[in-house]
Amino acid sequence: MNSEAQHPPHCQPPDPNPRKPRCAVPPGMTDTHFHILGPAAIYPYIEDREYTPPDATPETYRHLRETLGIQRAVLVQPSVYGYDNRCMCESAKQLGIPARMVVVVPLSISDIELRGLHDAGARAVRFILAHRGGLPVHNMSAFSARVKDMGWHLQFLLRPSDLIALESSLMALPTDYVIDHIGLIRPSEGGTQQRAFQALLRLFRAGRCWIKLSGVYRISSDTPPYRDVMPLVEALLKERTDRLLWGSDWPHVRVSEKMPNTTDLLDLLLDWVADAKVRNQILSANPKELFGF
Repeated sequence: MNSEAQHPPHCQPPDPNPRKPRCAVPPGMTDTHFHILGPAAIYPYIEDREYTPPDATPETYRHLRETLGIQRAVLVQPSVYGYDNRCMCESAKQLGIPARMVVVVPLSISDIELRGLHDAGARAVRFILAHRGGLPVHNMSAFSARVKDMGWHLQFLLRPSDLIALESSLMALPTDYVIDHIGLIRPSEGGTQQRAFQALLRLFRAGRCWIKLSGVYRISSDTPPYRDVMPLVEALLKERTDRLLWGSDWPHVRVSEKMPNTTDLLDLLLDWVADAKVRNQILSANPKELFGF
C-alpha cells in the first residue's frame, strides 16, 4: 500500500455559515447531490481511500437545508465508504424531509437486498471512476439491465477521458444515467469544443443522459461566480432543460483552496438561468421525475 493510501489527507470542513439565497426556490426544491460522513468511530472509512473527510452530520445538513429552503434530498454514496451504505441509509431517516439515495453495491448483491435498499429510498447505483473505492466499470451494462425494472438509473463520477472512452457504452445502456459535476470537464481544456464536452453533448441529445450542474468549483480556473464555466452551462441549456439537475456537493470534500459557500453555489443559477420557470424545472420538476418523489 502506498503512503497516500496509508495517510490519506484530511479535508477542510465546509463553510459553516450558509445564508438565505438570493435565488428564489420553488416548492419541492431538491438537492440532488450531497454526502453525509462520519463519525468514523461508528462508520469507518475504507483503508484504500484518497482522502479523509470531515464529519458532515444530518444535524449540520439540516441547518443547511433549512437555510437554503431544500425540501427534498438525494444522498450520494462517497468513495470513502466503498460498499458500506449504512451511514447514508441511517442518515436519510434523520433529515426530516423526503430522501432518496444513490448507493454503491457489488453486482453480486441479492435481489432481496436490492429490494430492501429500494424500500429505504435507493434509486440509483453509482460508478466512481475518478477515485478509488468505486465499482468496476465493466459491470455497468449488467447493472443497468438488472435495475431497469426497479426504475433505477446509474450515476457516474468520471473524468473527461472516461467520457470519451465510454461514450458508445453509455449510449447503449438500457436505463437512464446521470453524469456528476458536468463530467469534470475543465473549460480551460478547450471550452465547448473539446472532445469530452462534444461527447457529453451527444449523450445529452440521445435522451437517457441527465447532467448535474454541481461541483463547478472543481472544474473552474476562475473565482466565484466561476464565469469560465458559463459557456458549458449555456450549451447544455440550449440543448434541453428537462434533464438538468442541481446539487450542492456539500460538504465539498477534497477542496484544497478556499472553501466555497454553499449558498453562493445555489445563487449561480441566477447567473446561468434567466428564466425562473427553467430554474424551477431544474430545482424541482426534473429531480421529481428522475427520483420518483
